[in-house]
Amino acid sequence: ENTIQGKLETLLSRIAGEPVEIHGAGRTDAGVHARRFALSFCYTGKVPMQKIVPALNAHLPPDIRAVDIRSVPDGFHARYAAHAKTYRYYILNTRVDDPFTYDTCHRVGAALNLAAMQAAAAQFIGTHDFSALCASGSSAAAHGDTVRTITDCTVVQNGDLFTISVTADGYLYNMVRILAGTLVDAGLGKRTPESIPALLESGDRRRAGPTLPAKGLFLKKVDYDL
Repeated sequence: ENTIQGKLETLLSRIAGEPVEIHGAGRTDAGVHARRFALSFCYTGKVPMQKIVPALNAHLPPDIRAVDIRSVPDGFHARYAAHAKTYRYYILNTRVDDPFTYDTCHRVGAALNLAAMQAAAAQFIGTHDFSALCASGSSAAAHGDTVRTITDCTVVQNGDLFTISVTADGYLYNMVRILAGTLVDAGLGKRTPESIPALLESGDRRRAGPTLPAKGLFLKKVDYDL
């Protein structure tokens, strides 16, 4: 199976000498990247744990790498045990694409106002109903499960690169990509930072910014109490 999960399960099953099923920390949209994705699995094989990472990396394709492995309590599940996830969205603020970052950044040609984006980002922090930042057709929205807590939301500029960073206890479908699009609108002067609370209160997806492309989004890390 030509998926990250499929490749990992095939290799882990080979290492363990028995079928291995992995449980990921969540699902991401197609085209989203991950720096530190987490997964859990039950292992009873004979290969020592410290040799599993190099064994995986010897056979994984170059765009997938195992970084670390550790023992966890019985019943641990990478998705349900996670208490926070941090995403980053990268925006290249130039008139011309950079061929070397084309697959990992979204380009915005018009000049962005960093201060306006930072002020808007701060308005998202807290526990809110994030229906306005949720793609239509989401199963969470259908069940009315749209309240999440954002503990950190920042924008940093380094030269032409703007980095949006969001930490939350959970996310709705397309939530970070829509949040990033809303912050770009603020950076372009299309909305004010002070308009964000009313946007969230409305629960209206049509009042938020565009869903930015998946290629600029990275899962940075998943936090556990271990």
